[in-house]
Amino acid sequence: MKIALIGYGKMGHIIEEQAKKRGHEIVATIDINNYDDIKGEAFKSADVAIEFSRPESAVGNILNCFAAGVPVVCGTTGWTKDMDKVQEEMKKADGALLWSSNFSVGVNIFFALNKYLASIMNRFNMYDVDMTEIHHIHKLDAPSGTAITLAEGILENLDRKSAWKLDKAEGAEDVAIKAVREGEVPGTHIIHYDSDVDSITIKHEAKSRAGFALGAVIAAEFLAGKKGFYDMKSIFDF
Repeated sequence: MKIALIGYGKMGHIIEEQAKKRGHEIVATIDINNYDDIKGEAFKSADVAIEFSRPESAVGNILNCFAAGVPVVCGTTGWTKDMDKVQEEMKKADGALLWSSNFSVGVNIFFALNKYLASIMNRFNMYDVDMTEIHHIHKLDAPSGTAITLAEGILENLDRKSAWKLDKAEGAEDVAIKAVREGEVPGTHIIHYDSDVDSITIKHEAKSRAGFALGAVIAAEFLAGKKGFYDMKSIFDF
């Protein structure tokens, strides 16, 4: 399979390594220094593009993929307020997009576990819930896209909660998400239920970015040749 990479920083290099291990060819690497190449023939020859860039660049990158007729896997977070617009443009272009806040297989198992635990806790009002996410100092958005996805999973299943708030809950109906930025932490997410008599905590801790990169390549393998919008649920039947 021919893959184009959009964003060629640390994550882009790890994705390239994982893709080559699985026998794929990198036909284009698009970064700030050669952005016009996204309209070139090498890019258009790709079976799929993998986009890990910056929140302010993601929408433009995705639209350029649609224009080039290249399906795109996007792992950038912090831009999804524009998701409706992007999906509308995708339909006009008869394009394909797979977006996820996190491509790690382990994190997607954690998403399912989080929803299941929240559905159990819906019956036990004595427990309150909050979340902590820890990432490297280079991460621009807070809370992380993964934390927002986890919060949405809680809100879908815990009737007494209706919103998430960054750092501090404003009312009993809020789920507080504390965002910590330190060192080179790949990503840690902790969900904590607390009552007067005990506490229950579930945690996912990434050891490196390799798990995210491998999941993105698996997503690209899935998306090649398809049309429409997908997420990791389309791949993993959790």
